[in-house]
Amino acid sequence: MPFMPCDDNFLFVEMGELCKTAVHSCSIDSPLVEMVAVMHSQNITGMVVMDAGKPVGVCSFRDVLRLVAERSGHLSTLTVRDGMHRGLISIQEHDFVFDAIFTMARHNIHRIVVLKADGSVAGLVTVTDLLNLQTKTPMFINGEIETAGSIDELKLISRKMLSTVVLASKAGADIKILVKLISHFNDAQTRRLIFILEQEEAVFLPVGFSYLVLGSEGREEQTLRTDQDSAIAYRNGASPQSIEMAERFAARMVEALEEVGVPRCPSDGMASNPKWRHSLSEWQELLELWITNPTPENMVDFGMFQDLRTMYGDETLEQQIHEYILSLVKKNSLFFVYSARNLVRFSAPLGMFNRFKVEPSGEGKGKVDIKKGGIFAITAGATLLALEAGIVGGTTWEKLEKLGERGIISSSDCEIVLDAFTCLVTFRLQRQLKALERGEKPSNFVDPMILSEKEQAALRKAFKAVNLFLRIIKDHFQLDFMAR
Repeated sequence: MPFMPCDDNFLFVEMGELCKTAVHSCSIDSPLVEMVAVMHSQNITGMVVMDAGKPVGVCSFRDVLRLVAERSGHLSTLTVRDGMHRGLISIQEHDFVFDAIFTMARHNIHRIVVLKADGSVAGLVTVTDLLNLQTKTPMFINGEIETAGSIDELKLISRKMLSTVVLASKAGADIKILVKLISHFNDAQTRRLIFILEQEEAVFLPVGFSYLVLGSEGREEQTLRTDQDSAIAYRNGASPQSIEMAERFAARMVEALEEVGVPRCPSDGMASNPKWRHSLSEWQELLELWITNPTPENMVDFGMFQDLRTMYGDETLEQQIHEYILSLVKKNSLFFVYSARNLVRFSAPLGMFNRFKVEPSGEGKGKVDIKKGGIFAITAGATLLALEAGIVGGTTWEKLEKLGERGIISSSDCEIVLDAFTCLVTFRLQRQLKALERGEKPSNFVDPMILSEKEQAALRKAFKAVNLFLRIIKDHFQLDFMAR
């Protein structure tokens, strides 16, 4: 059931809910003056342009006015093709309003086509439609991010971003919605930070370079931005000057992100570290080393790098790296066996009679580690099985669903593991938010003794599902038949 537009919950309305009126469309080869006449008679400001029955773009009064200014004497000979905004920017009907806001802001457009699952048009939504839905809300943080002129402003907005997530959580938003919202905010903040560094400090990422985010940020499934994980890739043959510019960019980005509240990676897994800054061929050499020689250290490095995603710059490098990873693992089947054998060591913290096994000492003494004891195993296991199936990119939820669809995991087991992952991520985010509200540092630890009986039962059920998933991985890669 989609969230209805009440107070700040309107951002969680599915876009299909806004598409209640008839879609006005025209052929790409229709005379422009005929399209304008229809727009005038229907009192609309834009139409979806169709070619061979498929939407290919949008033509608006703004586009027509531009043509009037440029070619006023020849309008009668023009077709919609001459005036349309080329390149269809669309969104799915089950995406949410906040998806539309971020997409429209990123592409600087005022209307967006909403598509059904079969690719047909569900509707056309404008900025005015969204503003009419709710005009006074702190949820329009994206607009503040897009206009922020300094690092100090972004730092202040970061606090509002957290308040927004807290508000959405209290409103009962689904955990996948919350994680997606956090990812959108983080992406927008990072890209604005890059813009500010370019404008205010002349710090640039050169053409042919790509700034990559890794790990949970790469999978777009962060709960809170606990630390930085990043890398830089660049085309072969880059000049020493451009490489030096990228080095400066990486160092300043790490500093700037820290200034807005994103801590450095404790293990230095950031683009400022030369270890995480390479040309395409150098990355390919490293990947071959990691995959053909799966030592514990190499598996940790590959595990963090494999979920890379382009945050800024040349997106073709990401595609080439993903393709190279897939080609390598196909030729090195033992990589999966070694990775799986390493993974199944991370069993859930359940002991005899399914009692919780708490940390004996340290920061988490008397508590269970939600990440190490559950989230990591499911995330890494889903990624490993997906990689073997030729699936790269996407969230853990998406990978598990694809594995279920392909029969790699039975539908019943897939549902159990999905529910467990959702439960564990929910536990983690809720407690992180509560810690921040109390002015405490968020962590991955949960004290089972302060949980209600219902919460204990839910956590125990999730941990049992983690062990089930590890058993599935063990059987899938036939680890019991391997020599010790």
